[in-house]
Amino acid sequence: MCGAELTSLPESVQRVARVLQDKGHPHFPVMLDDAARTAQQAADALGIAVGQIAKSIIFRRKSDDAAVLVITSGDRRVDEKKVAALVGQGQALGRADAEFVRAKTGYAICGVPPLAHTTPPVTLIDRDLLRFDEVWAAAGHPHGVFKLHPRDLAVLTAAPVAD
Repeated sequence: MCGAELTSLPESVQRVARVLQDKGHPHFPVMLDDAARTAQQAADALGIAVGQIAKSIIFRRKSDDAAVLVITSGDRRVDEKKVAALVGQGQALGRADAEFVRAKTGYAICGVPPLAHTTPPVTLIDRDLLRFDEVWAAAGHPHGVFKLHPRDLAVLTAAPVAD
């Protein structure tokens, strides 16, 4: 991606693009014509199965107010109790409102990418994503997405894959 293409993207997507570029990722963010505020909207816009959307779900860890990011398949729900058992430090997780998400990640809800956060979250990658050869993740904006292999998520985020 050249400098002119990068600067034509929204600033939040530019941050994601720079991290992807720095890590040698071969696919850069693209902007969809319509907002992809849900996994289904993103899948429809890309012409793929909803499960191929790597959605970012943010929780608030009550013990230390840390953001917990779960990257899961667009056709799955997150089991909050399982996540709490893995990262909750013995306490339940709380819901993260829009203000918390923006403060901790630097991104608005509906556009939270799996990387390039203001404060690195505690991150888990759902093993269920590995059933696909290709997935798409948010790129920092409701219209921005980027393509990757699910195994790239672990490399890009240094996060464990869990059930």
